[in-house]
Amino acid sequence: MEAFALDTTEQYVLSSTGILFIVQALYYLALYNRIHLRSRKAGRDELHFTQELPPLSVILCAHDEVENLRRNLPAIFEQDYPQFEVIVINDGEKGESEEYLTQLEEQYSNLYHSFVPDSSRYISRKKLAVTLGIRAARYDWLVLTEANCRPQSNQWLRLMARNFTSRTEVVLGYSGYERGHNWLHRRAAFDSLFTAMRYLGFALAGNPYMGIGRNLAYRKDLFFDQKGFSAHLNLRRGDDDLFVNQVARRDNTRVETDPASVVRMQPLFRAKDWREEKIGYASTAPLYHGMQRWALGFETFSRLLFHAAWIATVVISALHAHWLVAGLGFLLFVFRFVMQALVINTTAKDLDEKYRYRFLLPVFDVLQPLQSLRWKLYCLFRDKREFLRK
Repeated sequence: MEAFALDTTEQYVLSSTGILFIVQALYYLALYNRIHLRSRKAGRDELHFTQELPPLSVILCAHDEVENLRRNLPAIFEQDYPQFEVIVINDGEKGESEEYLTQLEEQYSNLYHSFVPDSSRYISRKKLAVTLGIRAARYDWLVLTEANCRPQSNQWLRLMARNFTSRTEVVLGYSGYERGHNWLHRRAAFDSLFTAMRYLGFALAGNPYMGIGRNLAYRKDLFFDQKGFSAHLNLRRGDDDLFVNQVARRDNTRVETDPASVVRMQPLFRAKDWREEKIGYASTAPLYHGMQRWALGFETFSRLLFHAAWIATVVISALHAHWLVAGLGFLLFVFRFVMQALVINTTAKDLDEKYRYRFLLPVFDVLQPLQSLRWKLYCLFRDKREFLRK
């Protein structure tokens, strides 16, 4: 019986591991699993979609990206949708991009392009580009994307539009990365998937708090009713996440996760590009309204505590030769790993992601919150003027 006589420290770390396992299970099964549950409901025709296909305006902002435009614009024009226009706002050099867009306008009558004036002030150039695109739009429904994004099928607009019900004002879609072959690609792809599981999960739970402008739709009237980006006009970023945080509610927001509705970016080749994007979102996150950011912060904290607790349980119990307790601590880690792998990989399959996360999952599980901390420290020590309008 001596082997089962636990001292106070062993009791504490084992019970802590069990409690933290339950906390993690609640997050994964009740929140992060919602994309998969939504996909199952859609497959069983249990979701209500509108049959109407209203005319819509696709707004695309480009920053001197003629190669991206050549690669991705044709996939937008090939959409199987009855009536839509494409508005490209070019911010940057007007040479090759301007020439290409002018040629394309001769081929497609539903293409309109303009540019951001060099003399623009009092608003970030990205926000001004979006605003110019919205002002030029002829239709009420706006679908926003970016020059480096490519729809994965010709049903993208139809699938987004099936959510345009009379009560809907915002539709959140999923954007991921095309498959790459190096460590940076895998890290960025996992981060993109896990971030979507968080913000789309909350939206599916009736608590939307952010969106990403690579695959996003909302009504033009909503934009003007909110006076555009006036609430955060001084910031360089926030044209997507802060705006959605401002306008999205339980009763006016829907989510589209069909794999044919996904848009994908080319794999990243420079860590600097990914870092700047993540720092940009980290700089606006403290301005989010609602409890979602704090709830996700608690999940991250409980995740790191869980890893510390199960390792402490195994080490302390092994030092006392209490192998049953050490086994229980390790078994809780295994149970969480299996649950996590099932939820993440099932969601990845639903979204037609090419990566599957197995043996590297524990590495990403710890690395992801450490990366987030790194981005926040960058924001803390950077010159605050870098996050203001440019």
